[in-house]
Amino acid sequence: MPPKSETQPAAAATVRPDHVYDSIDPIFHLLRILPFSFLRPPRLRLKLPNLTLPSAMTVYSLILLTYFMVVSGIVYDVIVEPPGIGSTQDRFTGSVRPVVFLPGRVNGQYIIEGLSSGFMFVLGGFGIVLLDLALDKNRAKSVKVSFASAGVASIVISYVMSMLFIRIKIPGYLG
Repeated sequence: MPPKSETQPAAAATVRPDHVYDSIDPIFHLLRILPFSFLRPPRLRLKLPNLTLPSAMTVYSLILLTYFMVVSGIVYDVIVEPPGIGSTQDRFTGSVRPVVFLPGRVNGQYIIEGLSSGFMFVLGGFGIVLLDLALDKNRAKSVKVSFASAGVASIVISYVMSMLFIRIKIPGYLG
């Protein structure tokens, strides 16, 4: 490390930081001092509101509801306003039959399609929560087995139904 060639002057070490009110503008000083020479702030006796934190289950429920709404495509449904369910006409009989999934369009959906897909995603997430509850050491073995089996069943049902939805939505995909 090279030696310092110059020393700092003593005045530089005692420089005070710039204050917010250090200004040479006389109008600024008048506006800062004059109103408070004859005005007094009122003495308010305000009490802070007593806000209690919501329970963990309330927060979890709100987050789960928000997740369901987001993955269901509620924003898309509000902006585009698609029909709740579609219909198609049978070529041979000419009868109209309902269609739940909008075929061939990945970026479009009916309202029921979004809600059913969102429910499957939430069911899979709930299965993961059940698997986590099955790992608790303070529970009876039968309860742990019940939680684990319900969790695995929820995840498997969610996966199988989501794959079925994709196969209905995009024929020939993943197969």
